[in-house]
Amino acid sequence: MKNKIVHDAVILTAITLVAGLMLGLVHEVTLDPIKAAKYAREQAAYKQVFSDAASFEAYEEFDAGEATKIATDAGFANDTVDGAQLALDDSGNALGYVITVTSTEGSQANITLSIGVTMDGVLNGYATTAISETPGLGDKVKSSPFIDQFSGKTVETYTVTKSTATSESEIEAVSGATISSRAVTNAVNAGLAYFRSIGGGN
Repeated sequence: MKNKIVHDAVILTAITLVAGLMLGLVHEVTLDPIKAAKYAREQAAYKQVFSDAASFEAYEEFDAGEATKIATDAGFANDTVDGAQLALDDSGNALGYVITVTSTEGSQANITLSIGVTMDGVLNGYATTAISETPGLGDKVKSSPFIDQFSGKTVETYTVTKSTATSESEIEAVSGATISSRAVTNAVNAGLAYFRSIGGGN
């Protein structure tokens, strides 16, 4: 009986080790494709909000903790500022910034988006890189005409309204998706707060 227990334990241990090795191998094999797909999504988002940029370069002075604190202090505690890129022209001159923000206020899950802001503070718009809002409702915040309400403006802070917008700073919510609309709007506001903190728009 004792030998059988030892035998079974050895077999179970061997199976566990092999399974662990296989999982590790699968993880390593899929790691690079996952990174490549994430990079491609990010680059596409950057280009969407800065179509005239030739390239994008990480903003060297970016500090995620400090950037998120700036957003929190500005009143957007449910948003984290994840990164900042410089949008460059063919000669390497900075056209503006692309700032990536994640909102935890989505109705289904977090929403991550990148905003493009010119050096003089004009918001080109935003592009989502991660969103799981309800199809046909909340996910409408990732496309026109909702995004168009932000584009080409120099507004400091946007607010959401359930009725027709009456000023440049008001954003009309997607019908039936006020939570998603507010999550995106606050994420944009958080990105703009960080933009101003690094001297943008001055």
